[in-house]
This record gives sequence, C-alpha cells and structure tokens, in this order.
Amino acid sequence: MILNKYTRRAFIGGAISLLVILAGTILLGRLSGYEAKELIKNSIGGLNTLCNTIALASATILALLLTLLSLTSNADSTLKNAHYRHVLQIAKLDTFVFIASVITFLLLNLPITESENVPQNWFRYLYYISLAISGLLSSSLIVVILMLYNTVVNIIKIVGLGDTDNPLIYEEEDKDE
Repeated sequence: MILNKYTRRAFIGGAISLLVILAGTILLGRLSGYEAKELIKNSIGGLNTLCNTIALASATILALLLTLLSLTSNADSTLKNAHYRHVLQIAKLDTFVFIASVITFLLLNLPITESENVPQNWFRYLYYISLAISGLLSSSLIVVILMLYNTVVNIIKIVGLGDTDNPLIYEEEDKDE
C-alpha cells in the first residue's frame, strides 16, 4: 500500500470507526461463557446480514471501478500513473474485504452454539472474536469507501470541472521527460 495523503486519511477514518466499535465492546463489560453463548445466538443473524451487506457492497464497488476506469480512459486529459495505482489499491483492498466477509459469513453459519463438545468458557472468546472480525470488516469497508471518495472527487475535478492544475494530470513537460 502506498500511503499518500488520501490513503492516510482513509486509514485514519477506518481506525476511528474501529475505535468506536472497540469502545462499544468494552462498555459491554466482561461476559461469562453462558452469557456469551446467548449473545452469540441472538446476534448471529445480524452478523450474517452484516457480512452479506459488506460482500454485496464490495462486489458493487469492484464493478463500479470498471466504470471509473472506462470514464478516465475516455477523458480528454491524460492521467498520471498515480491515479491508476490508487484505483488498483482500492481494488486490492476491496477484494480482500469481499473475500474476508464471505469467509466470515461461512464461519458464522457453523452451528457452534448447538454443539455439546464446546466448553462454555470458549463462547466468551468466540463472542469477542466475532465482534473483532465484524469491527475489522466494517472499518475496512469504511477505508475502501473513503479511498473511493477521494478518487471520485479527483475525477470530478478533472473530467467534470476541467481542473487542469490537478497533480494527477500529465502536463506537456511531464510527457517530454
């Protein structure tokens, strides 16, 4: 990952969202194994919906990146490689989020709360792990959205508003070098 001001800002946004989720987890306090088992039973539907939503959003973003590439390739301005590297970063991170959400969805559909062989104290750990994974997936999607926002803003400035001073546009002296 190349960290420029846009990706750094996106990662800061994701870190802030992760801290908010972590704070909510800490406010719940410490749980016993039985309480965690009941919370897992009650929250599994919401976690599955979250994973489905993240997977759907990630797949949609990946498809829309193709439209973005088509738009930028047909633009009158010649864009620097930095723009395409940024789009590639978004695609890589988005693909990771998609795969992670699908795998998490599959793991959450295991009937772990119905098993008699799992010790009660493990449910506390499983509950916190499921919260951590859902927090990471959510904050990762926020990072992708913020990175995409930065890209869309630049494209609007270049293609829509005709910003010729944008650092992503090749100028004649850049082409000669």
